[in-house]
This record gives sequence, structure tokens and C-alpha cells, in this order.
Amino acid sequence: MKYKKTDILIIGLGLAGITAAITAAEKGKKVTVLTKSKSLSSGSTPWAQGGIVYKGLNDSPEKLKKDIKRAGSEHTWDAAVNHLCKNGPRLVEAFLINKLQTPFDKSKDKLKRVSEGAHSDARVIYHADKTGESIHKSSLAYLESLPGVEVISNHTAIDLLTFSHHSTVSTDIYKKPACFGAMVLDQNNKEVIAFLASKTILATGGLGQLFLHSTNPKGATGDGIAMAWRAGARCFNLHYVQFHPTALYHPSGRFLISEAVRGEGGRLVNLKGQQFMNNYHKQGDLAPRDVVSRSIHQEMLKEGSDCMFLDITNKKKEWLESRFPTIFNYCLRKGIDISKDPIPVVPAAHYSCGGVGVNLVGKTSLKRLYAVGEVSCTGVHGANRLASTSLLECLVWGFYAGNDAVQDKDDDNYFPPMHHWMHGKNSIDSGQIAQEWLTIKNTMWNLGGLIRSQNKLHAAMNILRNLQSDVEKTYQESKLDDKILSLRNGAQTALAIIASSIEARESKGTHYIES
Repeated sequence: MKYKKTDILIIGLGLAGITAAITAAEKGKKVTVLTKSKSLSSGSTPWAQGGIVYKGLNDSPEKLKKDIKRAGSEHTWDAAVNHLCKNGPRLVEAFLINKLQTPFDKSKDKLKRVSEGAHSDARVIYHADKTGESIHKSSLAYLESLPGVEVISNHTAIDLLTFSHHSTVSTDIYKKPACFGAMVLDQNNKEVIAFLASKTILATGGLGQLFLHSTNPKGATGDGIAMAWRAGARCFNLHYVQFHPTALYHPSGRFLISEAVRGEGGRLVNLKGQQFMNNYHKQGDLAPRDVVSRSIHQEMLKEGSDCMFLDITNKKKEWLESRFPTIFNYCLRKGIDISKDPIPVVPAAHYSCGGVGVNLVGKTSLKRLYAVGEVSCTGVHGANRLASTSLLECLVWGFYAGNDAVQDKDDDNYFPPMHHWMHGKNSIDSGQIAQEWLTIKNTMWNLGGLIRSQNKLHAAMNILRNLQSDVEKTYQESKLDDKILSLRNGAQTALAIIASSIEARESKGTHYIES
């Protein structure tokens, strides 16, 4: 078995992982960053459209905190929200704007700002409707310019290395649980490599692809949560999965229609062109995402329709092409001119508010293991995320995790002897994998989606428990590739979400239980 050693191993190449990598590398550490995709434009960051929270002209940390807590159904962790509100805007300016030179839209040399759902001030800055792409390009370019950083694509993490699971020293089981790297599949030659690291940072992103309808990229299969779960790290709030209210409803698939469209005056209407959000919430179309998603769902059920509509035809075509070029052109390619016709929309799985539990510097319950970005649960989002806070959380926790991980502590120079990797021999049936994914996606959408019940959740548990057992057996016996690894992680994470949902009997935020 092949071994590679590094100071800090980062699994994932979105904003959170890149920020941690930059911060650690500039402190003189050797940093290795892995992504399972072939392209370095990976993760959810390049997909982010709307923007990132900065600060409004009449804003304050207290106002932002109040908005975050209200959107999160008062289920947020105060210390984490204070951390974000105090340090987030500062890092946007110092790190993104000044250090990385990330472009944001301006008017007369001043940053443009927009309000979004559940915000009390216009504090979101943006770059057209491709803010995430802009941030990812500037941050990746900066990262690749640094010495001591190796970015490796087409490598899929299999499992985290821990004393209790991988050490051949039997007495290591008495040590405090710790992570010393990851077992990784090189997709180019199917070789399994043990990446040994003093510190490991999970930055693997979300889990939206566990659901039938999702705004997430194909790689969002819950990998980090599954690996952390198997390693014994504490995970919580997994039942809080946010559904974005407005994904394009089209036979070709779902596509995110940014919250900013409603922030700029777009209105949700039914087939008759009638607005309905004021019937559900005093903030109308700018209500928190969980409220808007359920409202759309209920209107669809009431009318027996496949979708609702988002109407932004009150804006001129030239303005829409300038403000939302990605959305405008994508819809146009699908035969929808959003300057003339309302956009057909449905809710879709968008963001995991729960994840691997961490403290204010991203440390998990396992020594030497950190988690940052969507894979983590910082406590900022509570039961429902406030719009445009995800990139801000990536920046803050990525920065502080990178700073903390460079410190020599937690016996981080101990690497125990390991068992050799045992390869499976069976070929994987692609048809079986496709069928298992269909079962996961339909089960999660129909039984564990927007509106849940104890009966539906227990039915989901029975389906997924059997499926997860079958998938694990297939994994153990098969030659490895990225498809079986993603399925294994998806099955484990789906089961964990349903288990968390069954335990949480109270409706709160994105977790809505039918009475």
C-alpha cells in the first residue's frame, strides 16, 4: 500500500477548504488539498449565485444577529452567531476584497448591496448572479500561487484514519479518539493511498443529491458526514435540511433561481398570476426560506399543479441581462424569456444546516480532525439558514480552522502502524448502483422531505436500513470506484438524516412534522 505524508490534509476544494489551505500555507505548513472531481472548479461554491453577507449602510452586528436567529427559529448557538457577525464582515474586506482581489459589483466605486429573504437591511454584496464563481476563481488562483501547497484532483476519500479503526497497536484503542489522515482512492489508476496528516480538515460540502430534486452539484452526496459518522465524530441537527423555494421546473432538471431575484422585486404567483405569499407570512415573498418552500408546496397541493411561478417581468430586459446574466441566459436556452414570462419554480433540496459538530475554530469531537463549510454544524444556522450566510460561514470557519490547525498539539506527530488495504474482487453493476440511488432519492423526497410525519419517517428508516446494509456488503466485496464510494456515503448519510428526524418530534424551521 502506498503512503503519502503531509502536515495538513484538506478534503474538499470549495471556499471553506481553500480558505483553510491559504491560511495554513501562509503559516509555513505543507498543505495537501484533495477533490474527487476532475475539474478544480468543484464543490458548491462556484454554483452560488446570490451573494455574500457583508454589511449594510445602516447595519450592525446586532441587527445581523437578530436576523440570523429569527431565520434559524431561535435554535442557533449564540457564541457561533456572535463569532460570525463580529468577524465575518471584517474577513470579507480583509481576505476576499483586499487579499484575493475578488470582484464585486459597484456603482460609482461603491459596493452595490441588495436585501434578500428575512434580511432587515441591504447587506448582501454580489458579482452579477455568479458570486460563487467569482470568489472561487480568485481564491483558487491565490492558493495555486503559494509554495508548499499541492492540489490533487480525481482523488476520492474512502474513510478517515483513526486509532480505533486502523491502528495495529491494540492498546491505541485506549487513546482519546483521533484522526491521522484518510484512506483515498486515486481514480486514475484505482490505487488506494493512505494520506497521513498531522491535522485533517473536512470541507466536502453538502448532501442535496440524496433528494429527488436538488440545486446542488452532482458531487454533493454527503461524503464528509458519512466518513465522520463512521469514524465516530459527533454529528447533529442533521434533520434540518433547507429546501430552496425556487428551482427552475423544467424536464431537463432543476436549476437554482437565486433568492436575489425576489430581493430585486420578483413575486411568487400561481397559475392565475395571483400572489399568495402574503397569505402565509408578514414578510411575503421575502419570508424565511423554510416558510416560502412550504407555502409553495402547499399551493401546489391545493391547486393540483406541478409548480408555481416567479414573476420578474416588471423589470426591463436589459436590466435583467445585466443583473442576472446566468439565470437569464440559462432560462432562455430552455425557452423561457424571463422578461416576458414568469419562471416555473419548485422547491428543491439546497443546504444542510446540520452536520459534523464543531467549535468556533472548526474542531470536531475527534482530536486532529476539523470540519468547515456545509459539512459542518457550527450552530450558526440553527433550524434554517438565512440567505447568503453560507459563503460567509465558509470564510470565517475556514480562516480560523486554518489558523488553529497549524499549532502543534493533540499528539499530532503520532502515526501508528496500519493494516494493509484489502481489495474487493467483484465488478460493480452500474444498473444496481442506479437503482439504489433512485431508492434513496425517492425515499428522502417523499418520506423525509418538506413535510414529514412519524409514519413516513419510520417507513423511510425501514427502507434505508436494509439498503445501507446491502450497499455496505457490495462495497466490501467490490473493486472500488467513485460511484460505489459515493453511493456508500449517500446511503449512510440518508440513514443518519432519517434517524435524526425521528428523534426530533417538534416542528422547527426546516423540520416540519405533520400533526
